[in-house]
Amino acid sequence: MIADFIFKLEGILWGLPFIIFVMLVGFYFTVRSGFFPFVKFGHILKHTAGSIKASESNKKKEGTVSPIEAVCIAIGGCVGAGNISGVASAIAVGGPGSIFWLWLWAFFGMMVKLVETALGCYYRSRDEKGDYYGGPMEYMEKGIGREMGIKFGYVLGFIFCIALLAMSIQGSQAYTISEMIYNAFGVPMLATTVIYTIVILYVIWKGTPRIAKFATVAVPIMCIAYLIGGIILVLLNIQNVPSAITMIFHDAFTGSAAVGGFVGASVTTAVRSGLNRSINSNEAGQGSSPLIHSSADTVHPVRQGLWGAFEVFVDTIIVCSVTALAVVCTGLWSNGTTGATLTMAAFETTYGMAGRIFMGIMAILFGLTTTAGWYTYYAAVIRRLLRRKPAVRDKVITFFKIYFPCMNVIIVSYITLTGHDADLFWSLVSVLLAFPVFTNLIALVFLQGKFWQLFKDYKARYLGIGKVDPNFYVFYEDDPAIREREEEIRRGLEH
Repeated sequence: MIADFIFKLEGILWGLPFIIFVMLVGFYFTVRSGFFPFVKFGHILKHTAGSIKASESNKKKEGTVSPIEAVCIAIGGCVGAGNISGVASAIAVGGPGSIFWLWLWAFFGMMVKLVETALGCYYRSRDEKGDYYGGPMEYMEKGIGREMGIKFGYVLGFIFCIALLAMSIQGSQAYTISEMIYNAFGVPMLATTVIYTIVILYVIWKGTPRIAKFATVAVPIMCIAYLIGGIILVLLNIQNVPSAITMIFHDAFTGSAAVGGFVGASVTTAVRSGLNRSINSNEAGQGSSPLIHSSADTVHPVRQGLWGAFEVFVDTIIVCSVTALAVVCTGLWSNGTTGATLTMAAFETTYGMAGRIFMGIMAILFGLTTTAGWYTYYAAVIRRLLRRKPAVRDKVITFFKIYFPCMNVIIVSYITLTGHDADLFWSLVSVLLAFPVFTNLIALVFLQGKFWQLFKDYKARYLGIGKVDPNFYVFYEDDPAIREREEEIRRGLEH
């Protein structure tokens, strides 16, 4: 009964009106920016991947993380089960056509994530220790509530916080990991889940510093290893790539007919599957990544936003595409399996048992980095909600460090003991995802004017397009009057 309710609710929340709204927001920002992520893609690469060793990317003051640490946590947060299991699940439910819609949102999502990251950095605050924090709730409250004078901004910020915290109900990456470990080594799913829960508890116990250190080491290694394995698989099936690409674009607008163990899918199902798996994977529009990016010691909000666009490119255009082509090129997409089991089967066609072992290792790394990254998001929201009561806040965060990993055991137990599979897990993810996406995109629409001011200033300062306004404040609290007002508010919160 619970499972049927979740499946029906997913269909309602991700109906045509919501899909159109999400796509229109992405389309608007991308077009009005002059297709900036693509026209200036070289500039983005220069100041992201090309600046990894540069001092600007690695500098940080006390109370901040460096830009490269922020992006490793953020990429670790989005490159995870969605790339392995979520993409395969989208294909198994919506057919190959779902990949077109997954790509389309990535196309728009690069600009959307740049926007939300820049706004998060611009409106960021400092806590009583002097540490930077920010995110959607900051730009909703400060930008919409105080700057625009619309009280709804405060309500929207609260709703976003609750909606994002509700996502912790899904657990983390445990279902996908336990599923893959079971298929690779025969270890019972619940046993894997318990062990994984203990490991996650250790990783997150020391908070963001340990997570940042772990992510900066693990993220590059796991991404490169997975890409090498996936690209080799695709190259060995290169003769099937043209037909796979054709199928992806054709089925995006016609739906997929029933074949093999695949029951068939309509265009609406393909759109819904591709869009929500894309947002879940790259997090563009979800409002989660700005929660860590706002802690970065960056020279300009839009400069940090470039990292946001880069994340979407890495996560979806590269990593998700490798998974998608591996599943479709091997012809296994219609065999009736779903989730991580389907991706693992695709790798097994090329690497045999070694493919199973490889995917088991990848699942662990992807899961650990994603779960650790998401813990930082949840902790940031809790700090924001309870900023008036530091003592209570610290106790709640300590409780959450235990609760969050333990939800893995509850979710995996329910799904496995009731005889369900990965489709139920991903439907639950989609249901919970809709609420923070909706509230966050509404905020971006309200604050578009401020973003375009930041965007214009950035282009003048760093691209030589237009003139620099010496009176423009790059960060919200650079304005002395605003900083004094915010300090008064913070002093009031402390008392």
